[in-house]
Amino acid sequence: MNSNLKKIVMAALLAAFACVATMSIRIPTPGTSGYIHPGDAIVILSGVILGPAWGLLAAGIGSAMADLVGGYFIYVPITFVIKGAVAFAAGMIYRRIGKSPRSRYIAVILGGAADMILVAGGYFLCECPLYGVAAAAASVPANLIQGIGGLVIGAILYPVLIAIPDIRRIAQEANAHA
Repeated sequence: MNSNLKKIVMAALLAAFACVATMSIRIPTPGTSGYIHPGDAIVILSGVILGPAWGLLAAGIGSAMADLVGGYFIYVPITFVIKGAVAFAAGMIYRRIGKSPRSRYIAVILGGAADMILVAGGYFLCECPLYGVAAAAASVPANLIQGIGGLVIGAILYPVLIAIPDIRRIAQEANAHA
């Protein structure tokens, strides 16, 4: 199988996995009608494995599909942009500083930090005109907790996934264009 086809298949798999991870475990957040989920780990790893552009597409599509299927219709475009931006940022960080095994692992953790900032800040900005500043601010702590979970789960899954030869090869090719 050629490398472009493998990348397309991997992007589709990560999009599906992001959707399933987002929908599988939902911890409701009081007062916000939202929920905390492990999907952000896959969003971060999409950028790391596929690179910024393909990671943006996989993470954005998979996360937006979770909102679509879950009935959060108003969030579909918002989630596509925010989760796509997280994967893009994680991919750029990984590409820029991931030159050794240790620095690649640090890059995954920094991608998790970018997730926390972009998710909490992005949803806050998008929810202000929808629900008002107070309600938007109420979602920030839950989004930060979700980001911490994404960082921890992503840091645990990264060495497992990168040990798989095809995934490692896709990540190396995606990040060789630095």
